[in-house]
Amino acid sequence: MSHTLGVRQAQKQKTRRALLDAALALLEEQSLSSLGLREVTRAVGVAPTAFYRHFRSTADLGVALVEEALGSLHPMIRTTVSGADDSDERIVRAVELIGRHVDAYPAHVRFIARERHGGVQPVREAIREQLARFASEVKDELAKDRQAAGWSEDDLLMLAHLYVDQMLITASLFLEAPDAPERARVTHMATRQLRLISLGRRHWPAGRLTHGSRRPVQQ
Repeated sequence: MSHTLGVRQAQKQKTRRALLDAALALLEEQSLSSLGLREVTRAVGVAPTAFYRHFRSTADLGVALVEEALGSLHPMIRTTVSGADDSDERIVRAVELIGRHVDAYPAHVRFIARERHGGVQPVREAIREQLARFASEVKDELAKDRQAAGWSEDDLLMLAHLYVDQMLITASLFLEAPDAPERARVTHMATRQLRLISLGRRHWPAGRLTHGSRRPVQQ
């Protein structure tokens, strides 16, 4: 009996994996809002009713793809921003990480880039939640740096969001880079943009305003 259950469970996981892979391939050319479950089941070679054994809807499938695309990145993001007092080292590691991830998972990156502002609300919310987690994790790592002394939680979180947003932009640009020269251009520009954020970070605590305060008028 246990052997039979094990075989069934393995087959179920195999079918679920096939549905996710088929959907991801179909989403290379269209948005999730236009994807029909019959398209997905036809690509896998199963009956449409089989879809509902794994997902409640195409939106539910999309949320699973979000978890797959972004969930595994959390440990890598923490590794990238931790243990590097030198901001240039952190920036180089971040850009390298983005490039490697785009090379390894282009379909996932394209899916996130398209659906982040797409028409399926549960998927938009799932992406937003994952990005908020990234920002919170980056904030926690930034707080460990000496440069963070005196920074408020809100300011650190704002900085973390800047880094996360820039990493998403860079991933999209890497995705569209057609050749090595364009990839080198993206790498150069992304490095400069992240350095600009880092430069602003170094001068922010001394120059920022507290709530209700005003800069003195220059005479």
